[in-house]
Amino acid sequence: MSVRARNSAATRGRVERSAPVFAALGDQTRLRVVMLLCGDGPASIARLTAGTSVTRQAVTKHLHVLEGAGLVRSARMGRESVWRLNPDHLDEARRRLSEISGQWDKALARLRTIVEE
Repeated sequence: MSVRARNSAATRGRVERSAPVFAALGDQTRLRVVMLLCGDGPASIARLTAGTSVTRQAVTKHLHVLEGAGLVRSARMGRESVWRLNPDHLDEARRRLSEISGQWDKALARLRTIVEE
């Protein structure tokens, strides 16, 4: 297998791992939930819905989508589930964004060189 084919396969693998994370974060409610869990730490559904017009049932559905993407996990504490962030998948997404940013920087540098010549 050529170097280019290995790089292409590796890129495909990174995209396949990252795509569910970006899809899950593409929803306003799910992004808000992730931000709350990032800032406030583990929380119950009651705490995640406090002060919002979003129902517990709706937040539960959103949490299951986030769980499917590997972004959150839950643990039972008494009668409630407490949800916490799984930072590994967020770190993966951060690496992809950093990679894309680096590619843009290189492309812009090439464009600047062409324009200045």
